[in-house]
Amino acid sequence: MGVIMTFTDRLRIIFQRFLDSVGHTLVHFGISANAITLLSLAGSVIASVFIARGNLLAGGIILACTGPLDAIDGAVARAGGKITSFGAFFDSVSDRYSELMIFGGLAWFFLNRLDKMGMILTFLAAAGSVLVSYTRARAQGVGIDVKAGFMTRVERYVVLVPGIIFRIPKVSLWIIAILANLTAIQRIWIVWNQTKNTEKEK
Repeated sequence: MGVIMTFTDRLRIIFQRFLDSVGHTLVHFGISANAITLLSLAGSVIASVFIARGNLLAGGIILACTGPLDAIDGAVARAGGKITSFGAFFDSVSDRYSELMIFGGLAWFFLNRLDKMGMILTFLAAAGSVLVSYTRARAQGVGIDVKAGFMTRVERYVVLVPGIIFRIPKVSLWIIAILANLTAIQRIWIVWNQTKNTEKEK
């Protein structure tokens, strides 16, 4: 069976040389991967404040600028030869915090406008986003690495940022709310199918 490449995998291959070059440059200046991770998280926090206050354009631009840092921290770790278990753990946890901060900003934005549908969509999108990551983490706990799905972190970023910048966040939230939850369900099905076949073989 061939390996199914995700959108994230394809982007990583396309930009691998560029990321490696940036990683080596930052290591040369003594910048650590964890520092990049913290900078990315700080960008999400600042963006969420702008979004909550109704300045979607500024929030979206900040996200567009700091979002790619999520790929650079890994490149820095590789370039410095300092890929650690804690670094991977810290990066993953900070990614979840970053996303939830943005959804929190959107929830506050809709709350101030008494927009119930916007708040519901934000909740569903946030829940789906967390479950996409959680299902993979739990799958790894039973020995299965499942990366398949329509709406991984990169896709969510690509969908969410333009929606915020162009002041149509509900459109992005509809897409994420539907596809992220479908991705979580898809991963549940994949794990169920693989564990079922494995248990039958036993």
